[in-house]
Amino acid sequence: MKSLLCLFLLSTSIMAQTPFIQGHRGCRGLYPENSLPAFEHALELGVRVLEMDVVLSADGQVVVSHEPYMNARYASHPAGEAVIRSEESSLNLYQMSYAEIKRFDVGKRGNSLFLEQKAVPTYKPLLSEVLALGEAFRKRTGEAVYYNIEIKSEPSEYGKSQPADVAEFSKAVYAVIDKQVEWPFVILQSFDFAVLKYWHQVWGCVILSALVEKESPAYVLETLGFTPAIFSSSYQYLTAEMVQFCHTNGMRVIPWTINTTAQMKQFIALGVDGIITDYPNRAPKIH
Repeated sequence: MKSLLCLFLLSTSIMAQTPFIQGHRGCRGLYPENSLPAFEHALELGVRVLEMDVVLSADGQVVVSHEPYMNARYASHPAGEAVIRSEESSLNLYQMSYAEIKRFDVGKRGNSLFLEQKAVPTYKPLLSEVLALGEAFRKRTGEAVYYNIEIKSEPSEYGKSQPADVAEFSKAVYAVIDKQVEWPFVILQSFDFAVLKYWHQVWGCVILSALVEKESPAYVLETLGFTPAIFSSSYQYLTAEMVQFCHTNGMRVIPWTINTTAQMKQFIALGVDGIITDYPNRAPKIH
Protein backbone atom coordinates (compact mmCIF):
# COMPACT_ATOMS: atom_id res chain seq x y z
CA MET A 1 0.00 0.00 0.00
CA LYS A 2 2.82 2.40 0.89
CA SER A 3 4.55 1.82 -2.45
CA LEU A 4 1.32 2.52 -4.33
CA LEU A 5 0.83 5.73 -2.36
CA CYS A 6 4.38 6.81 -3.16
CA LEU A 7 3.83 6.09 -6.85
CA PHE A 8 0.67 8.21 -6.81
CA LEU A 9 2.44 11.09 -5.10
CA LEU A 10 5.27 11.01 -7.63
CA SER A 11 2.86 10.91 -10.56
CA THR A 12 1.04 14.02 -9.31
CA SER A 13 4.16 15.89 -8.23
CA ILE A 14 6.83 18.05 -9.79
CA MET A 15 8.34 14.81 -11.07
CA ALA A 16 5.60 14.71 -13.70
CA GLN A 17 6.59 18.16 -14.99
CA THR A 18 9.54 18.25 -17.38
CA PRO A 19 11.65 20.13 -18.18
CA PHE A 20 11.40 22.92 -15.65
CA ILE A 21 13.41 25.90 -14.44
CA GLN A 22 14.35 26.26 -10.79
CA GLY A 23 15.22 29.66 -9.36
CA HIS A 24 18.49 29.12 -7.47
CA ARG A 25 18.16 30.75 -4.04
CA GLY A 26 15.21 32.56 -5.58
CA CYS A 27 17.07 34.37 -8.35
CA ARG A 28 20.51 35.08 -6.91
CA GLY A 29 21.74 36.83 -10.03
CA LEU A 30 18.97 39.43 -9.81
CA TYR A 31 18.02 39.86 -6.14
CA PRO A 32 19.69 39.04 -2.79
CA GLU A 33 19.95 35.28 -2.44
CA ASN A 34 17.47 33.33 -0.34
CA SER A 35 15.43 36.46 0.37
CA LEU A 36 11.73 37.12 0.07
CA PRO A 37 12.34 39.71 -2.71
CA ALA A 38 14.29 37.07 -4.67
CA PHE A 39 11.59 34.44 -4.37
CA GLU A 40 8.85 36.92 -5.21
CA HIS A 41 10.71 38.17 -8.28
CA ALA A 42 11.37 34.61 -9.44
CA LEU A 43 7.64 33.91 -9.35
CA GLU A 44 6.99 37.12 -11.29
CA LEU A 45 9.44 35.91 -13.96
CA GLY A 46 7.49 32.70 -14.42
CA VAL A 47 9.56 30.40 -12.21
CA ARG A 48 7.43 27.79 -10.51
CA VAL A 49 10.17 25.91 -8.66
CA LEU A 50 11.82 27.83 -5.84
CA GLU A 51 15.19 26.41 -4.80
CA MET A 52 16.53 27.32 -1.36
CA ASP A 53 18.75 26.28 1.53
CA VAL A 54 17.85 25.90 5.20
CA VAL A 55 19.75 25.96 8.49
CA LEU A 56 18.68 26.05 12.14
CA SER A 57 18.85 28.90 14.64
CA ALA A 58 19.70 28.49 18.33
CA ASP A 59 16.00 28.50 19.18
CA GLY A 60 15.19 25.80 16.65
CA GLN A 61 13.76 27.98 13.89
CA VAL A 62 14.23 26.84 10.29
CA VAL A 63 16.01 29.73 8.56
CA VAL A 64 16.51 30.12 4.82
CA SER A 65 20.26 30.62 4.38
CA HIS A 66 23.02 29.04 2.33
CA GLU A 67 25.64 29.37 5.06
CA PRO A 68 25.16 28.70 8.78
CA TYR A 69 26.78 32.09 9.45
CA MET A 70 26.62 35.70 8.30
CA ASN A 71 28.48 36.00 5.01
CA ALA A 72 30.92 38.92 4.88
CA ARG A 73 30.32 39.32 1.15
CA TYR A 74 26.89 40.86 1.70
CA ALA A 75 25.78 40.85 5.36
CA SER A 76 25.62 43.94 7.57
CA HIS A 77 25.37 44.29 11.34
CA PRO A 78 22.17 45.73 12.85
CA ALA A 79 23.96 49.07 13.32
CA GLY A 80 24.82 49.12 9.62
CA GLU A 81 28.51 48.26 9.45
CA ALA A 82 29.56 45.47 7.10
CA VAL A 83 30.34 42.05 8.48
CA ILE A 84 34.03 41.28 7.92
CA ARG A 85 35.53 37.90 7.10
CA SER A 86 37.16 37.41 10.50
CA GLU A 87 33.75 37.74 12.17
CA GLU A 88 31.97 35.03 10.22
CA SER A 89 32.74 32.12 12.55
CA SER A 90 31.50 34.10 15.56
CA LEU A 91 28.23 34.86 13.76
CA ASN A 92 27.17 31.21 13.77
CA LEU A 93 23.41 31.14 13.11
CA TYR A 94 23.05 27.96 15.17
CA GLN A 95 24.27 29.97 18.16
CA MET A 96 21.99 32.96 17.49
CA SER A 97 18.28 33.30 18.14
CA TYR A 98 16.15 34.04 15.11
CA ALA A 99 15.34 37.46 16.57
CA GLU A 100 19.07 38.21 16.49
CA ILE A 101 19.49 36.81 12.97
CA LYS A 102 16.65 38.87 11.56
CA ARG A 103 18.28 42.13 12.66
CA PHE A 104 21.16 41.63 10.20
CA ASP A 105 20.71 42.99 6.68
CA VAL A 106 21.69 40.69 3.82
CA GLY A 107 20.78 42.70 0.74
CA LYS A 108 21.49 46.41 0.85
CA ARG A 109 25.20 46.01 -0.03
CA GLY A 110 24.52 43.94 -3.13
CA ASN A 111 26.91 41.15 -4.11
CA SER A 112 30.13 41.75 -6.02
CA LEU A 113 29.87 38.31 -7.65
CA PHE A 114 26.52 39.20 -9.23
CA LEU A 115 26.68 42.64 -10.76
CA GLU A 116 23.09 42.49 -12.04
CA GLN A 117 21.81 41.82 -8.53
CA LYS A 118 19.60 44.63 -7.24
CA ALA A 119 20.68 45.92 -3.84
CA VAL A 120 17.66 46.00 -1.53
CA PRO A 121 17.43 45.95 2.27
CA THR A 122 16.28 42.51 3.39
CA TYR A 123 16.82 39.80 5.99
CA LYS A 124 17.17 36.03 6.24
CA PRO A 125 13.57 34.76 6.30
CA LEU A 126 12.10 31.74 7.99
CA LEU A 127 11.23 28.78 5.79
CA SER A 128 7.63 29.28 6.87
CA GLU A 129 7.68 32.79 5.36
CA VAL A 130 8.94 31.56 1.99
CA LEU A 131 6.35 28.79 1.88
CA ALA A 132 3.62 31.26 2.82
CA LEU A 133 4.73 33.54 -0.01
CA GLY A 134 4.61 30.70 -2.51
CA GLU A 135 1.27 29.39 -1.30
CA ALA A 136 -0.26 32.88 -1.40
CA PHE A 137 0.89 33.16 -5.02
CA ARG A 138 -0.66 29.76 -5.79
CA LYS A 139 -3.99 30.73 -4.27
CA ARG A 140 -3.99 34.09 -6.02
CA THR A 141 -3.08 32.80 -9.49
CA GLY A 142 -4.20 29.18 -9.45
CA GLU A 143 -0.72 28.14 -10.62
CA ALA A 144 1.20 25.41 -8.81
CA VAL A 145 4.36 26.40 -6.94
CA TYR A 146 7.02 23.83 -6.06
CA TYR A 147 9.83 23.98 -3.52
CA ASN A 148 13.29 22.42 -3.75
CA ILE A 149 14.64 22.66 -0.20
CA GLU A 150 18.24 21.83 0.63
CA ILE A 151 19.17 20.84 4.16
CA LYS A 152 22.62 22.40 4.58
CA SER A 153 24.40 19.68 6.47
CA GLU A 154 28.02 18.56 6.71
CA PRO A 155 29.37 15.81 8.99
CA SER A 156 32.26 18.08 9.99
CA GLU A 157 29.72 20.60 11.30
CA TYR A 158 27.62 18.20 13.40
CA GLY A 159 27.19 19.78 16.83
CA LYS A 160 28.87 23.01 15.72
CA SER A 161 26.75 24.93 13.22
CA GLN A 162 23.93 22.38 13.21
CA PRO A 163 22.50 19.71 15.49
CA ALA A 164 24.73 16.73 16.23
CA ASP A 165 21.93 14.47 15.02
CA VAL A 166 20.53 14.70 11.48
CA ALA A 167 17.22 13.46 12.90
CA GLU A 168 16.76 16.62 14.96
CA PHE A 169 17.53 18.84 11.96
CA SER A 170 15.28 16.79 9.69
CA LYS A 171 12.32 16.74 12.08
CA ALA A 172 12.42 20.52 12.42
CA VAL A 173 12.36 20.97 8.64
CA TYR A 174 9.70 18.31 8.11
CA ALA A 175 7.38 19.92 10.68
CA VAL A 176 7.45 23.31 8.95
CA ILE A 177 6.83 21.87 5.49
CA ASP A 178 4.15 19.43 6.62
CA LYS A 179 2.16 22.25 8.20
CA GLN A 180 2.06 24.44 5.10
CA VAL A 181 2.52 22.53 1.83
CA GLU A 182 1.31 19.30 0.22
CA TRP A 183 4.25 16.93 -0.19
CA PRO A 184 3.91 16.35 -3.96
CA PHE A 185 5.04 19.98 -4.33
CA VAL A 186 8.28 19.48 -2.38
CA ILE A 187 11.75 18.15 -3.17
CA LEU A 188 14.13 17.57 -0.27
CA GLN A 189 17.78 17.74 -1.32
CA SER A 190 21.13 17.48 0.43
CA PHE A 191 24.81 16.81 -0.14
CA ASP A 192 24.82 14.92 3.17
CA PHE A 193 23.79 11.37 2.37
CA ALA A 194 23.07 10.72 6.06
CA VAL A 195 20.23 13.23 5.73
CA LEU A 196 18.85 11.54 2.61
CA LYS A 197 19.08 8.10 4.22
CA TYR A 198 17.18 9.34 7.25
CA TRP A 199 14.39 10.88 5.17
CA HIS A 200 14.14 7.74 3.04
CA GLN A 201 13.83 5.58 6.14
CA VAL A 202 11.36 7.76 8.03
CA TRP A 203 9.38 9.53 5.28
CA GLY A 204 9.78 7.22 2.33
CA CYS A 205 7.35 8.99 0.01
CA VAL A 206 9.12 12.36 0.07
CA ILE A 207 10.83 13.21 -3.22
CA LEU A 208 14.57 13.14 -2.54
CA SER A 209 17.37 14.69 -4.57
CA ALA A 210 20.98 13.60 -4.17
CA LEU A 211 23.26 16.61 -4.52
CA VAL A 212 26.81 15.96 -5.70
CA GLU A 213 29.54 17.91 -7.41
CA LYS A 214 31.30 15.43 -9.68
CA GLU A 215 30.41 12.02 -8.27
CA SER A 216 28.78 9.56 -10.66
CA PRO A 217 25.18 8.38 -10.40
CA ALA A 218 26.51 4.84 -9.90
CA TYR A 219 28.40 6.08 -6.84
CA VAL A 220 25.21 7.70 -5.53
CA LEU A 221 23.22 4.48 -5.87
CA GLU A 222 25.93 2.41 -4.21
CA THR A 223 26.49 4.85 -1.35
CA LEU A 224 22.86 5.61 -0.58
CA GLY A 225 21.63 2.05 -0.90
CA PHE A 226 18.40 3.23 -2.55
CA THR A 227 17.40 5.12 -5.68
CA PRO A 228 16.68 8.81 -5.10
CA ALA A 229 14.11 10.45 -7.35
CA ILE A 230 16.65 13.00 -8.58
CA PHE A 231 20.37 13.07 -9.34
CA SER A 232 21.58 16.68 -9.07
CA SER A 233 25.21 17.32 -9.99
CA SER A 234 27.28 20.28 -11.10
CA TYR A 235 26.63 20.79 -14.80
CA GLN A 236 30.39 20.94 -15.35
CA TYR A 237 30.73 17.22 -14.72
CA LEU A 238 27.47 15.99 -16.23
CA THR A 239 27.70 13.90 -19.41
CA ALA A 240 25.20 12.40 -21.82
CA GLU A 241 26.17 8.96 -20.54
CA MET A 242 25.35 9.98 -16.98
CA VAL A 243 21.95 11.32 -18.05
CA GLN A 244 21.21 8.06 -19.84
CA PHE A 245 22.35 6.01 -16.83
CA CYS A 246 20.07 8.00 -14.53
CA HIS A 247 17.03 7.62 -16.76
CA THR A 248 17.68 3.91 -17.18
CA ASN A 249 17.86 3.56 -13.41
CA GLY A 250 14.78 5.59 -12.58
CA MET A 251 16.32 8.94 -11.66
CA ARG A 252 15.56 12.39 -13.03
CA VAL A 253 18.52 14.70 -13.71
CA ILE A 254 18.64 18.32 -12.54
CA PRO A 255 22.08 19.97 -12.88
CA TRP A 256 23.23 23.08 -11.06
CA THR A 257 23.95 25.99 -11.56
CA ILE A 258 23.56 26.90 -15.25
CA ASN A 259 23.59 30.62 -15.96
CA THR A 260 23.70 31.15 -19.73
CA THR A 261 20.88 30.59 -22.19
CA ALA A 262 23.16 28.68 -24.54
CA GLN A 263 24.20 26.22 -21.84
CA MET A 264 20.61 25.77 -20.69
CA LYS A 265 19.58 24.83 -24.22
CA GLN A 266 22.60 22.53 -24.48
CA PHE A 267 21.66 20.56 -21.39
CA ILE A 268 17.97 20.47 -22.21
CA ALA A 269 18.98 18.93 -25.55
CA LEU A 270 21.05 16.44 -23.55
CA GLY A 271 17.83 15.29 -21.92
CA VAL A 272 17.98 16.76 -18.43
CA ASP A 273 14.71 17.06 -16.56
CA GLY A 274 15.29 20.48 -15.06
CA ILE A 275 17.69 23.39 -14.77
CA ILE A 276 18.80 25.25 -11.63
CA THR A 277 19.84 28.82 -12.43
CA ASP A 278 20.70 32.13 -10.78
CA TYR A 279 19.21 33.91 -13.81
CA PRO A 280 15.71 32.62 -14.60
CA ASN A 281 15.28 35.64 -16.87
CA ARG A 282 17.81 34.02 -19.23
CA ALA A 283 15.99 30.70 -19.37
CA PRO A 284 14.18 29.36 -22.42
CA LYS A 285 10.43 29.80 -22.17
CA ILE A 286 9.72 26.75 -20.04
CA HIS A 287 8.89 26.25 -16.39
